[in-house]
Amino acid sequence: MQELPDDDAWITDRRRVIGARIRAERERQNLTQEQVILAGRIDRVTIWRVETGQETTLSTLLKIARVLDVPLPDLVQ
Repeated sequence: MQELPDDDAWITDRRRVIGARIRAERERQNLTQEQVILAGRIDRVTIWRVETGQETTLSTLLKIARVLDVPLPDLVQ
C-alpha cells in the first residue's frame, strides 16, 4: 500500500495531466470543444474546467470518454 503525500498538490497535478490528455485526444480527432459539448450534453464551462485540470465529476469524465470513443482508463491512467 502506498501512503499519501502530506499535501494534495499531487491531485492538482494529476487533474492537469488528465485534462491535457482529454484536450490532446479531442484535438487529435479534430473535434472542437463545441462538438464535444453538444455530443456529450455538457456545458461550455464544464469542458473548459476539465481540460484545464479543475475539479469535475466521474459522470462528466464518462461522458467525454464516450464521446471521444476512448476507454476512460486510457484518459486517466
